[in-house]
Amino acid sequence: MAALAGAALAMGALAACGGGGDEPADDTSTTEEAPPADDAGDVEEEPADEAPPAANPADTLVGITMPARSLERWNRDGAKLQELLDGMGYQTDLQYAENEPETQVSQLENQINAGAKILVVASIDSESLAPVLQTARDEGVIIIAYDRLLMNTPNVDYYATFDNAGVGAMQGEYLAETLELETAEGPIYFEAFAGSDDDNNAGLFFGGAWDVLQPYLESGVLECASGKCPASKEQWTDVAIHAWDTAAAQDEMETRLNSFYTDNKVQAVLSPNDSLALGIAQALDSAGYVVGEDYPLLTGQDGDEANVKNIIAGKQSMTVFKDTRLLAAAVADLVNQLASGTAATTNASYNNDIQDVPTVQLDPVVVTADSVQTILVDSDFYTAEQLGL
Repeated sequence: MAALAGAALAMGALAACGGGGDEPADDTSTTEEAPPADDAGDVEEEPADEAPPAANPADTLVGITMPARSLERWNRDGAKLQELLDGMGYQTDLQYAENEPETQVSQLENQINAGAKILVVASIDSESLAPVLQTARDEGVIIIAYDRLLMNTPNVDYYATFDNAGVGAMQGEYLAETLELETAEGPIYFEAFAGSDDDNNAGLFFGGAWDVLQPYLESGVLECASGKCPASKEQWTDVAIHAWDTAAAQDEMETRLNSFYTDNKVQAVLSPNDSLALGIAQALDSAGYVVGEDYPLLTGQDGDEANVKNIIAGKQSMTVFKDTRLLAAAVADLVNQLASGTAATTNASYNNDIQDVPTVQLDPVVVTADSVQTILVDSDFYTAEQLGL
């Protein structure tokens, strides 16, 4: 299927890899969670019967749409992917939608009208993109979902991401191990947050963490004084922070602290990413929590500069680092394979409630104060000067 898509692109008439004549996969997941399909793993690709003529990169426009320039993570993703594709000689159009679904739709329409042959889409809201994705399919455009799976559509050909359920599991395991929950008597006061309610990945992050932490809530070792800990991972939107908004997370944490922690201190907070962790830390500072005395454990994800500085200062315990350089490189390689007519190399498959989408999946890593130097500085993601080391 991947080989056919590459051949079609190389000949100037792009085939639909994820739809067309293929039968949709069985529905194996819910809308909120799209785990890897049961057969996830190394996917062996069969080469095309004949090697088609390669498309000229200079004649191939790749449209790239990212959710928001205001979030450091997406800034890095977009800039790196564009840099790599430009270096390969492709035409590129990079757009940021500032978390406005209508803006992203308009940007995609413009890219299709400009003759884009491949679209790389980090979606804000999959549902809102359905009509424009159909237009892209009708025009024979190949569609790659970037880190956020395009849900409930046959019009997505490939997906590139990190192990998102694994991200949440890493956060949950960090809290369980650091708090020694297996042997602790409790109660250990704990609060939980989830990411944006329109982001499929947010459900995966929360589900991975909740699989680890929920048994300790049920046993009473962890106690959620606010009562805002969902009864199941399927109810993750009950604690979602829309648009991953830092200020909204700060407001919510301040409300919980003022309403439920006048007599006790919160000891651990599950934050799914760094933008929320930044707001939660600001709320903790305002409430008078002191590093080294009563500051709670606080998780995160992405490795944003401000949060790494907080980790060094003791105001955040860890972050799950998803090296966006690796993801951008994987997508650039995928684009190049498709444009050159070779079989796309994938290693997993995610179900989007319509079909199994061939996926390039990468592994994240945990960063703590002890590993900032080796993981982030020694790899040149940050300089020591940037982090004040």
